[in-house]
Amino acid sequence: MTTVLESLNTALHQLFAHDERVYLLGEDILDPYGGAFKVTRGLSDAYPQRVLSTPISEAGIVGIATGMALRGLRPIVEIMFGDFITLTADQVINHMTKFRWMYNDKVRVPLVIRTPMGGRRGYGPTHSQTLEKVFLGVPGLRVLAPCDLGDPGRLLKFAVEQVDDPVLFVENKLLYLSPLIETTSTEDFTINRYIEPPPSEPHLENDPPGMPTYTLQIRGAPPPSLTLAAYGYMGTLARQAMVRLAYEYEIFTELVIPTQLAPFDVAQISSSANKTGKLLIIEEGALTLGWGAEVIARLAEENPTSSIQIKRLGALDLPIPASGPLEATVLPGIDHILQTSLEMV
Repeated sequence: MTTVLESLNTALHQLFAHDERVYLLGEDILDPYGGAFKVTRGLSDAYPQRVLSTPISEAGIVGIATGMALRGLRPIVEIMFGDFITLTADQVINHMTKFRWMYNDKVRVPLVIRTPMGGRRGYGPTHSQTLEKVFLGVPGLRVLAPCDLGDPGRLLKFAVEQVDDPVLFVENKLLYLSPLIETTSTEDFTINRYIEPPPSEPHLENDPPGMPTYTLQIRGAPPPSLTLAAYGYMGTLARQAMVRLAYEYEIFTELVIPTQLAPFDVAQISSSANKTGKLLIIEEGALTLGWGAEVIARLAEENPTSSIQIKRLGALDLPIPASGPLEATVLPGIDHILQTSLEMV
């Protein structure tokens, strides 16, 4: 059975084989190490001239890759831990995402930054964070979060081959070894896949379409009475909670998992929440001013008279502990999802 890691690794090998413009830059990505989480294994042996092991300077790595993209290459950058993405902020926020606009659409920056996010491995406060919310409001940056549905490698290939603007590709650490769930057939779930167009923005009318959003229900279940919305690994935990809610409490839910967080289209979450009347938004990042807050704001603007009951579930606003029991307290888990769902229904 194919895992998320294998899907991503296969996609990288296919990208390198099919397009000589694809380069990879990052720390400790050469074989036999193949990256901290082994996503890049085999690439440096097969394509030694296009896999570049860099010094420990995240800002420098992204700055060099930006120049490569401006000259017609399609570089991929691996940031070893998502916590270090903050060191790239100047290049991402003040440079690469602005060049297209500053130069009147005469240049593009087709650059993908891959990075693992998330905790639950005991890595402590500086290697366990979920920080993509810091970048969700950056104009010109597309933020993608693959899950274990469908083929995350296909998502990565699309980002590298088709998207001509900067992409932040967020890979949760615990998803790497998760087996892929086919979206065409499963015994437990009915799964629908939607492709949302990106929200209309100036100069973006010719851009590629949005990434898939998945909706899941327990197969053969009665109409759902609660909508769950989550992305990345939280979508996996929410799916497990769905089963327990159904079989232990006879509470049936619908789960919405977007893979594109920015630009963001709230349509599928809105459609489901309007149907069930209740919405629980789940994210691993710190709760305050997070993705869930943006979802709620957009729902309120879309329908200011709505009576949908809404709650958010996220990490406590604390540094993530290295202690396993304390980490499990700070980060939202299945038991937190169950408890909050029972309170709502």
